[in-house]
Amino acid sequence: MPYPFTARRTHGFTESVIRGMTRLAAEHDAINLAQGFPNFNPPPEVTEAAIKAIRDGVNQYAVTWGAARLRRALSSTWAAWHGQEVDPDREITVTCGATEAMAAVFLACLNPGDEVLIFEPFYENYGPDAILCGATPVFVPMPADGPLDLDRVQRAITPRTRAMVLNTPNNPTGRVLSKDELSVLATMCIGNDLLAITDEIYEHIIYDGEHVPMMTLPGMRERTVTISGASKTFSVTGWRVGTIIAPPGVTEAIRKVHDFLTVGAPAPLQEGVAAGLEALRPKFYKQLAEGYRDRRDVVVAGLRAAGFTCSVPQGAYYVLADFRGVSRESDVSFARRLTGECRVAPVPGSSFFAVPDSGRHVVRFAFCKTRDLLEQAMARLVNLPALFGRRGEH
Repeated sequence: MPYPFTARRTHGFTESVIRGMTRLAAEHDAINLAQGFPNFNPPPEVTEAAIKAIRDGVNQYAVTWGAARLRRALSSTWAAWHGQEVDPDREITVTCGATEAMAAVFLACLNPGDEVLIFEPFYENYGPDAILCGATPVFVPMPADGPLDLDRVQRAITPRTRAMVLNTPNNPTGRVLSKDELSVLATMCIGNDLLAITDEIYEHIIYDGEHVPMMTLPGMRERTVTISGASKTFSVTGWRVGTIIAPPGVTEAIRKVHDFLTVGAPAPLQEGVAAGLEALRPKFYKQLAEGYRDRRDVVVAGLRAAGFTCSVPQGAYYVLADFRGVSRESDVSFARRLTGECRVAPVPGSSFFAVPDSGRHVVRFAFCKTRDLLEQAMARLVNLPALFGRRGEH
């Protein structure tokens, strides 16, 4: 019997392209450079603390908005990193990953009819998150290797604009917004009474420039919602521990939505993340970035040798690569063939654009893998031009 209603707010959605490519990679025994999860273990300080918490009986609900120890650790580390005090009781919420954090923030802060600026290419969840709360996403280009057109951003703001979403370092391009760019965007937020929703999940994976939290800029303390989490920094993408820092009034609204979405993040895993924040020194974060820089260089060199064109990421752990030097087929067809024939899985680039045709010539590779696996993947691509040329252009 058919459902007696139409799920209007999900009409037109497709499944996650990224997770779909992970399944395709498994079918072909391909090296999965599609979904951004490491193939190596987290720091032992993090995992051992989580194991201890489980053995010590920390297996029931934590406080809905996050275990007290984790919120205190987040407050202390934010003060140490950025010199800014954050109230662990009134300004921090722990969620089931940064993905739930973004959904909770959108649902709490955006109303039907509001507009939200999203810079593209963008992480695939942002558009659907806006639509689910009845808001309208307005997309503004952000080049991977050029200056942001700030005049175009200003022209995109209307009386209905409520917020802008910033993801720096950026997924999928690796672009890092400069302090000058962020300062102009902050002025726009203040002048137009906008909320800045920042996705800073890759805050410690940066190679060129510096990571400047929007919340630390003049006038932005009370109009910024900062989203991050443990997944990338501690290599625990399966733990689903995200964080939100927001002003007290905004936090109160976010916590209400979060409570009804997921109740709370996994209690023992919060203890593990707290222990990592307490125990790991600046050397860990320095080595994290250095290790990813080395992997980045392996992948960029390998892709260029195989006929791709790509800019060098400034941060995060992805390369968005133009494959027109190898094939003229669509990104979806190319990604599927690369997975099946070369056994290296990327993500079709169209999934990161509001108008899919804008990304039909690119694919994204994740390099959050061990160096030896990345070298193996790049070796599989060495004969890519000959293979695709022999089969003919599509």
